[in-house]
Amino acid sequence: MYGYNPTSVEVAEAAQTNTSKTYFGSMFVMDCPITTLPNISSNIIGYAQGMTASASQTELGLLMILHFVFTEREYNGSTISILGRNLVFENVREMPVVGGSGLFRFARGYAEGKTYSLDVKSGNATLEYNVFILHP
Repeated sequence: MYGYNPTSVEVAEAAQTNTSKTYFGSMFVMDCPITTLPNISSNIIGYAQGMTASASQTELGLLMILHFVFTEREYNGSTISILGRNLVFENVREMPVVGGSGLFRFARGYAEGKTYSLDVKSGNATLEYNVFILHP
């Protein structure tokens, strides 16, 4: 989030965001690389593009709109779309898959998000998502 060329940036905040323990009212957009391993030097196979909004006054709960955009091999040009609530401090966060395109057209299922690593000072995090698609 900070430093040279961040992949997630804040685009809006409410007047009370600075005094809120949950950052209520803040909104971020992202364009983060998807890699095969939890290391930025690993092969990039696409990008996680979307937005989050801090939507809870009582816990760090995000409204997450996320698209996995694939750029490699047979998945090139295909997407998976996720829309749901992300409770940041839960070990595993489950969010619904609400659609997709290309090879994932009409996708339905769920995604499990986990925090692989987090640097609280810089705001940098590595996340792991496992996506389970139910085919029609």
